[in-house]
Amino acid sequence: MKLFDLNSPLMVALGKLADIIICNIMFCLFSLPVITIGASLTALFHCTQWMIEDDERDEGLIFRDFWQAFRQNFGQATLLWLICLLIIAFLFAYYWVCRSLGGAYARVYQTTFYALVLVFLFGFIYIFPLQARYRNKVRYTLRNAWLLSIAALPWTLLSLAVIVGFVYVTVFMKPDAFQMSLYIWAVCGFGIVAYLCSFFFRRAFRKMSPEQLKPKTGVAEGAVFTDEEHREEDLMVQESSYSDPNWNRRDDLFASEKTEPNSKKRRRR
Repeated sequence: MKLFDLNSPLMVALGKLADIIICNIMFCLFSLPVITIGASLTALFHCTQWMIEDDERDEGLIFRDFWQAFRQNFGQATLLWLICLLIIAFLFAYYWVCRSLGGAYARVYQTTFYALVLVFLFGFIYIFPLQARYRNKVRYTLRNAWLLSIAALPWTLLSLAVIVGFVYVTVFMKPDAFQMSLYIWAVCGFGIVAYLCSFFFRRAFRKMSPEQLKPKTGVAEGAVFTDEEHREEDLMVQESSYSDPNWNRRDDLFASEKTEPNSKKRRRR
């Protein structure tokens, strides 16, 4: 195989790097209004996960993939982002309260603050990858994110290590090189972090992937959620986005369930 053949490992790697740069630039541009960061993160993770999962997808259409994911997930991803902003605001307020205290109380509250930040980060890193990959309600996506962060703890810690390590190398290792750090993040930083973390998310999602689930009436082996409520709701029939680009907007996705009344809900009424 020639080095510069279109299917050579070098050219494939360069093609993915170009896609990562394009996604990174689009993420930065689409995040400028701040309120759209959630939808931009969802679109970014949609593209990076697709790069890993689908090697035979059409090349050169990364603009279209990003835009479609951004547009289709805008409403729910924005709501998820607003919820995250409220949590972040609470953590900042808690931090300032801790700083105003003195003595032994200050150390106790500071310890609880760091614990809360860690718990928040555990779930936060999964929220938008889950939104990009699975169809679900907002409350289920939030609950799944934190449950999955514990069920797939090794992959959670590795993902956090990638994020913290990249931030340390680009920002804190050489604080004087701020312009260089800003350039790296503006060109490829967010895309590289999302791409590397997507490898770990791929392993973590095996805890809840459809191929590991038995029929809806059975027990979900290897899945995070196995209780009665989740088997009866739409939580256990999530479909991967990599078999159909419009997987989470198809009208027939749950057609079989729509035609069959839920006897349990009827009794509640």
